[in-house]
Amino acid sequence: MQSDRPQRDERPKPEELLDRYQLRDAAPGPDGAVRSDNAHGPGRGRLRIYVGMAAGVGKTFAMLNEGRRRATRGTDVVVGYVETHKRPLTEEQLGDLEVIPRKQITYRGITLEEMDIDAVLARHPQVALVDELAHTNVPGSRNAKRYQDVEELLAAGITVITTLNIQHLEGLNDLIEAITGVRQRETLPDRVLDEADEVELVDISPEALRSRLRHGNVYPPERAERALANYFSQGNLTALRELALRRIAEKTETQLELLMEEQTGHDHGGARTTPAELVMVAFHKQPNARWLIRSGWRLARGLKGQLLAVAVVPPGRLAICDQDAELAEARRLAEDLGAETLCIAGKDVAAALVSLASERHVTQIVIGQPAPRRWWQELLRPSVVQRLLRAPLCADIHIVRREKRS
Repeated sequence: MQSDRPQRDERPKPEELLDRYQLRDAAPGPDGAVRSDNAHGPGRGRLRIYVGMAAGVGKTFAMLNEGRRRATRGTDVVVGYVETHKRPLTEEQLGDLEVIPRKQITYRGITLEEMDIDAVLARHPQVALVDELAHTNVPGSRNAKRYQDVEELLAAGITVITTLNIQHLEGLNDLIEAITGVRQRETLPDRVLDEADEVELVDISPEALRSRLRHGNVYPPERAERALANYFSQGNLTALRELALRRIAEKTETQLELLMEEQTGHDHGGARTTPAELVMVAFHKQPNARWLIRSGWRLARGLKGQLLAVAVVPPGRLAICDQDAELAEARRLAEDLGAETLCIAGKDVAAALVSLASERHVTQIVIGQPAPRRWWQELLRPSVVQRLLRAPLCADIHIVRREKRS
């Protein structure tokens, strides 16, 4: 795929920059195809995500509506996968769009349907509509997650329009559980949203969404009543909506900084004028390792810094970092969130962390709250936290409370 972006000898005009970074289509090229500039390089498709606070806000409707709009303008659009949930208004939006037949996969004696990524790649449209980005594929599929299928389509030069609920972002997993009481099992790395070319919030008020449920526009009546009393309570939806608004605002702020930087030639994010923040989170195989990593990631994100996730193991036991399932899972989570991960050997955990923090110029340290101890135990054998607090470090120390388990 070739880019329509002209060679410029002067500073780009604001409207040209909007075309590059905002939600605006490029003009048709000489062959009638609609193309847009791509920040990820030539030949790669663009990723557009419709984000909502919860099911039923209208993400799939908006995705299909956008697909039909582009198709009427001459763009080659297909439906790679869509889940209408038998909602009449959503099904109407399918119209005459070409739908790629789903692939049937048998798992434990049950035949299930997934997007046929090979069929989409073979058809090679300009735009593919792919619903439910965080979906987990049936075991036996080529990729474990649908977002990985989408990454294959993007790499093949196919633009993808997709949908995502805010609760499926890995970095917000703990916050979502604290708000709703429900732990989301289907998540995707936040980098997928961060790296998207276009993100649009599909927003309605919590009361309007609750009204849709009461009228049977989201779930069947018996299921809607349970949902209204639990996950779709007014308080939950208000909090989820605020999380969605904040997350999209962060994405918009980043795009604005890129826009201003390219327009003026200066870094408006401050990265070139202020020292970078480096957040180090110390974790082990304890149950709250994932909780700690997510807490460190949110701190690093708020500071626009980098995250370093560190596990300290006994000398001669470095292999345990890959062999122990819980440790390996925690490291994978950190890597999915964009962190650098290290597994270091040290007989003295606190001393190893202090040495690494000094060597890497760490500015923030995140560590879990130690288990309750008697005063004389702390006096005779101080905890890792107490020793870090007494160490001559040029870093702030954040003690994260232990994750509550029901």
